[in-house]
Amino acid sequence: MREAAPEKRRAVKGMFAAISPRYDLLNRLLSAGQDRRWRRRSVAMFSPGIGRVLDVAAGTGDLSAAWLADRSGALALATDFVPEMCALGAEKLGGHPRLLGYANADALALPFATDAFDGVMAAFGVRNFADLETGLAEMTRVLRPGGEMLILEFFPAKNPVLDRLFGLYFRRLLPLLGGWISGNRGAYEYLPRSVGDFQDREAFRTLLEELGLGIQNSIEHSGGVATAILAKKP
Repeated sequence: MREAAPEKRRAVKGMFAAISPRYDLLNRLLSAGQDRRWRRRSVAMFSPGIGRVLDVAAGTGDLSAAWLADRSGALALATDFVPEMCALGAEKLGGHPRLLGYANADALALPFATDAFDGVMAAFGVRNFADLETGLAEMTRVLRPGGEMLILEFFPAKNPVLDRLFGLYFRRLLPLLGGWISGNRGAYEYLPRSVGDFQDREAFRTLLEELGLGIQNSIEHSGGVATAILAKKP
């Protein structure tokens, strides 16, 4: 893990703990109300043979909920490194017969056996990893051979017009609105900034390939505002 990782980890963990009561609202604001549709379309990318899936950086469980609703017989185990998020997610999804549990776990050191899952997925979480390569390597480790990894994430906009609109909404309107609603403007300034600072799609795909994964499919949602990438472990 890089030297700056522990500091980022503490800051991100504290920020998400502080905004956890408003986290679902944050997702709606960040996506202008589109994130649920993006999740539904994304989980449908998994191949028919994928059944038991690990949801990493799950927040309050929206991606797990989309997966469990998408496929009959599917199983999900949700994890997040913020205890407050786990508590909210367990409450929201509690009692679902195919939810295997909600674990407080760090993506950089997942407490699961190698090759344990058919699929592993994360929505809008990997850009917050204290060390991106370490987190993705852990997700790859727990994936069985032939299993699939699904990443749904915000990447810097490719279209100049979309980038200007994205910048106006994310960097100006969102901090004002989110800060007013939540009382934590700093969080709503960090999250848009984390998108602008994140690597582009091609660099991210290259990183997945360097980890030994093969890119299977990619979907750009809402003109490229969010992108879902599906990769397979040999």
